[in-house]
Amino acid sequence: MKNCLIVVFSLTILLLTGCGDKVGLSGKVTFSDDGSPLSVGTVCFETDTFLARGTLKADGSYVVGSLSEKDGLPAGSYKVYISGAEQEIGQDKEGMALMEPLIDTKFSSASSSGLSIDVTASTKTFDIKVDRYVPPKK
Repeated sequence: MKNCLIVVFSLTILLLTGCGDKVGLSGKVTFSDDGSPLSVGTVCFETDTFLARGTLKADGSYVVGSLSEKDGLPAGSYKVYISGAEQEIGQDKEGMALMEPLIDTKFSSASSSGLSIDVTASTKTFDIKVDRYVPPKK
């Protein structure tokens, strides 16, 4: 019994020390047509079991955080997408805001964005270029 406790304790210590290493990652999101910054939204980095985010600032920059705003993310392969990149274009009859995307809607989903990154200890930045939203022709 004593040996089992020692093994369990040792494994727990190994797991806890291995999980603490996070990579500080930042970047900038700009439009592909003119290089101007996307200043609204959140850049999301996800795996099947993990999600980290970085809120866009006015200059298009972001810093990734998982548990806190800027604590980084564990090394690994991530799908990347941008959520909340919208602007208000008016109100409906009930006074609710009508929103329109700022970026091509493909960038709003991990499965369609085409964005991914392998984060390693040496990864420091991930800049993203996005296409503007073009409303469908009526």
